[in-house]
Amino acid sequence: MAQPLLEVRNLVKHFPIKGGILSKTVGYVQAVDGISFDLYPGETVGLVGESGCGKSTAARTILRLIEPTGGEVFFEGQDILKLGKKPMRSLRRQMQIIFQDPYASLNPRMTVASIVGEPLEIHKIAKGRAKEEVVANILEKVGLRPEHMRRYPHEFSGGQRQRIGIARALALNPKLIIGDEPVSALDVSIQAQVINLLEDLQGEFNLTYLIIAHDLSVVEHISDRVAVMYLGKIVELATDRELYQNPSHPYTEALLSAVPRPDPTIKKQRIILPGDVPSPINPPSGCRFHTRCLYAKADCRTVEPALQDIGGGHQVACHYWKEVQAKRLGTSS
Repeated sequence: MAQPLLEVRNLVKHFPIKGGILSKTVGYVQAVDGISFDLYPGETVGLVGESGCGKSTAARTILRLIEPTGGEVFFEGQDILKLGKKPMRSLRRQMQIIFQDPYASLNPRMTVASIVGEPLEIHKIAKGRAKEEVVANILEKVGLRPEHMRRYPHEFSGGQRQRIGIARALALNPKLIIGDEPVSALDVSIQAQVINLLEDLQGEFNLTYLIIAHDLSVVEHISDRVAVMYLGKIVELATDRELYQNPSHPYTEALLSAVPRPDPTIKKQRIILPGDVPSPINPPSGCRFHTRCLYAKADCRTVEPALQDIGGGHQVACHYWKEVQAKRLGTSS
């Protein structure tokens, strides 16, 4: 079996909370609290969950745009958290990110040629006419015309701006691209176009994707595997087919029940979770989901479930995953 391109081990990011006259640390926001997963060459993994569960923080921490509190991140077997500034800067050629908001992520004072070409100059790959040729070629790959190089971001629609962001990420010919909710700010009619573009580019450039999303219908069509996060933890990880057909964590089950289906003849029972997402400053003891879980029992309040393999690489962090499966099979029979 191929070696993972990216290995994340017990990644932790806690943000300190300052208070008082002396600005002492009075607590921590436990944004990411010990997540682990692998990402193989040419694969797409979707990382999904509600807003505020730590998905974007995890993405930025993996790239060291935010320094982690603890854990390990290996890229092609190299622990990138131990690299100094110079080797890390060199490694960034292989790891790029597409940001969520195409309006905020592009400098309004720079032309498209400057935005897409800037990484080429920073890493001393091309400049002058050679740089323009590379930029023109990349723009064509993402569905824009070479003459767009002279325009500014405000002259483009949201979908076109996101294509510029994708072109910028492609400029250095990376191996890994992290998409931080790359289509959530776009019109629904444009989302499918951008997702299809990402799939085409993956095949052409042999890219590996980590796609962050809160919409399960988005990652369903592009992901090989899907990881579900809740309050800083990964609670389920499986292939896309297995996760959508056989969800084994109560939180995943509830998320999937909210995904709309275009066929009105398919009757789905919507699962309404009680209460709100607890604060990451003071998460619940034991299983973090027990305060909203319909299957919770006494031990869920005291014993944190480990992420365990229940067969075929399907991993679940739940004491009573068998009951989740049994209830669903009983309902459908």
